[in-house]
Amino acid sequence: MRVWLMTIGEPLPTDGPQARLLRTGMLAAALAAAGHEVIWWSSTFDHTQKRQRFRANTSIRVENRYQLNLLYAVSYPENVSLRRLVNHYGVARAWSRWADRESQPDVIVCALPTLELCDAATRYGRRRGVPVVLDVRDLWPDVFLDLAPTWARSLARVALAPLFTQVRTVCARATALMGVTPAYVGWATRQAGRAPSPLDCDFPIGYRQTSPSPPDREEAEAFWRARGITETAFIVCFFGTLGRQFDLKTVIDAARKLRGEDRPVHFVLCGHGDYAAHYKALAGDCAHVVFPGWVGMAQIWTLMRLSAVGLAPYVSHGNFIAHIPNKPAEYLSAGLPILSGVKGALADLLATHQCGVTYDGADDLARTLLRLRDDLAWRRTLAANAARLYQRQFSAEKINAEMMGHLEKVRAVGCERQAA
Repeated sequence: MRVWLMTIGEPLPTDGPQARLLRTGMLAAALAAAGHEVIWWSSTFDHTQKRQRFRANTSIRVENRYQLNLLYAVSYPENVSLRRLVNHYGVARAWSRWADRESQPDVIVCALPTLELCDAATRYGRRRGVPVVLDVRDLWPDVFLDLAPTWARSLARVALAPLFTQVRTVCARATALMGVTPAYVGWATRQAGRAPSPLDCDFPIGYRQTSPSPPDREEAEAFWRARGITETAFIVCFFGTLGRQFDLKTVIDAARKLRGEDRPVHFVLCGHGDYAAHYKALAGDCAHVVFPGWVGMAQIWTLMRLSAVGLAPYVSHGNFIAHIPNKPAEYLSAGLPILSGVKGALADLLATHQCGVTYDGADDLARTLLRLRDDLAWRRTLAANAARLYQRQFSAEKINAEMMGHLEKVRAVGCERQAA
């Protein structure tokens, strides 16, 4: 099977040994390992590090049957910016010019967002008779309404009308709709204006347990020791973009309430982003809140195993209420109980499987952390449940095998339609 994967914004296997492969990266590797031919179409622009990998369209052979095609477009300094939209249009335009020069695939999987790439992919699919699967990662462009003040949302919907028209069009064109939760698949079928079909399916975001090499692990342990992070402390860890999608103010407010405890709670908030300077200033009087910046795979692996609990402080708006993002799977892989601030799908998961707690505000978060610190039996129960849930539902190996089987079904339907 010849598969095209279209996703920008994820780390690439060529980004170095510390790069963490996410949904598309793990699926691409699994497809190639299973003997399929894979092209992953991505961007020359590194969304995480905000840098250009190359200054022109670039093709890289990762393995014998696995190729990266990187599309050049302008860089952008901030996630919420006009230049980011220009980048998305540029990537889609570059893809449309390049795609016709490659051998036709059997199936295309395109991540939503971006709408521009989804539009280009579904146009190509219709023209060539190639089945296209849209993999819904975010409720785009609904997420923009969540960013607008309540009083301005009606105006924002009018301003974004072309994007709402575009998402309905691309969902209607797609052969199959895939999402990270059932709610996401339901949203996509509503956009398409049709009932769900047998080819519409949800697959959670998985995580692959990859232990660092002994030298990398020793280096990571030294990195954390230099910052005062050891296994003797009660550590709360977080990894992510310090931006609009996370409510770290509530976390810092809770940390402030826990100052002066005889057995302190240490907060290690990893990552960088548009709000990094703001949050560092907000936590300026909290010595037990550490901002190490961006950290690599070995440092993440090591810190999770030094930590007592993982934070998933997503903001409670529509996009995340229906979502189970990649952060929970990452924590579950290390057997970490999860503390989340978002209602909805993630709160239901934590309650059903007893592997974490959904807090309501800074006071509740502080109380929950003290209880977790002092009640070792409860913490161990949550941790054991977390590890079991990972193996049952969030193992990347299991999810990738199921996704590959599903893509075979989509390809078969595509072949039947072409024959008809």
